[in-house]
Amino acid sequence: MELGLKGKRVLVMASSQGLGKAIAELFVKEEANVMLASRNIDRLKEVQAEFESFQQGKVKITICDITQPTQIQETIDKTIKEFGGLDILINNAGGPPAGGFEDFQDEDWQSAFELNLLSYVRIIRMALPHLKEQGGRIINIASSSIREPIPGLILSNTFRMGIVGLAKTLADELGPYNILVNTVAPGRILTDRVSQLDKINADKKKASVKEIKKTAEDSIPLGRSGTPEEFAKVVIFLSSEANTYMTGSSFFVDGGKLRSI
Repeated sequence: MELGLKGKRVLVMASSQGLGKAIAELFVKEEANVMLASRNIDRLKEVQAEFESFQQGKVKITICDITQPTQIQETIDKTIKEFGGLDILINNAGGPPAGGFEDFQDEDWQSAFELNLLSYVRIIRMALPHLKEQGGRIINIASSSIREPIPGLILSNTFRMGIVGLAKTLADELGPYNILVNTVAPGRILTDRVSQLDKINADKKKASVKEIKKTAEDSIPLGRSGTPEEFAKVVIFLSSEANTYMTGSSFFVDGGKLRSI
């Protein structure tokens, strides 16, 4: 299948590791021109060098804290300067702290809101004039908690849901500009974030990390955790010319764990 990604201009947020890195890597291998954005400049340089060894799409980097509007605008501006435009925006952010309702104060809720919802709003707003020029794709990375809340992750559960409402509304408003907007939600994908949550759960339940992992994977019909590359493949498809008629939808990459219809 021809994905039509060669030469496409792509911005991938939070792309120095984990899901963001896996997504960016597949874009580069499809010969897209990719801007990597993250707070960790040293890690970005390592990833850039790794990706450039593929000798396929162009790879540029920029430092960006997505809770800072000025840095978001600078990232958009640099992407346009380097590539001459923007075709695909991948919104991505790390998760907020784990915990229950009584563990957090106002400042914790405000920080989680700015990281996991307001950042997406700001990035889209600043990127939109460029996407509207010839149409494009917006993919918002969320979590399987948009369908089924995850115990101990109340901050994530709350604000990830907002991403769905945002994407659904934007799909309607931006359809006339041929901008497709979708949400992709990971289940248990093997990243540092999942390993961190396993450790938290193990400490809380006085169990080993191995036991926590086994219990989690036993609840997945495929019997295992997913890989970042498996997740990235779905994002790449939705961003590509192979997808021309799916917008406003949420897609789950979770090995069948969610039981809801």
